[in-house]
Amino acid sequence: MTARTDAQLAFLAEADALKTVHRATTLHDGSRSENSAEHSWHVALHALILADHAGPGVSIDRVIRMLLLHDIVEIDAGDTPIHGQHDTAEQEAREQAAADRLFGLLPADQGAELRALWEEFEASESPDAVFAKSIDRVQPALSNLHSGGHSWREYDVTLAQLEQRVGTKVARGAPALWTRVREMIAPWFTAHGK
Repeated sequence: MTARTDAQLAFLAEADALKTVHRATTLHDGSRSENSAEHSWHVALHALILADHAGPGVSIDRVIRMLLLHDIVEIDAGDTPIHGQHDTAEQEAREQAAADRLFGLLPADQGAELRALWEEFEASESPDAVFAKSIDRVQPALSNLHSGGHSWREYDVTLAQLEQRVGTKVARGAPALWTRVREMIAPWFTAHGK
């Protein structure tokens, strides 16, 4: 049991590094960039609170587990802003290598289980993953709204771009939620001519 516990503790110590990965999105008050650990906690809380927007058969417990893990690979691969320019294939390769290393720190059975959950989120095909992806996309949009459009201004985002990159993902898993969030954010884009 000692070797298993040591492996689990090593993973948890390594996971602390997620606190050092800064994102394009700021805190709601705009005072600083959010880090990926804060984002993971916040989207998990969003899933818990917004569970009534999930489709039939969605397990919120599994969604929360996915969301707690979904950005763990950013420890090695870094954050890729949704509105930034990047090589998708290169980023996916970095994330797969990070998943190999990070989940490989855990005991084999636990590492395989959590890796499978991470892969499910990435594939975004199961009802749980579709809802998790919806929540992952809606949280930064709300943060931007509260911070005065910080990363929207930085990346010169238009409402059409937001609809395509964010709205389609949110609407796929939580259509009524996207309708409401879009109503809330559209005036910001109108006011800024975007």
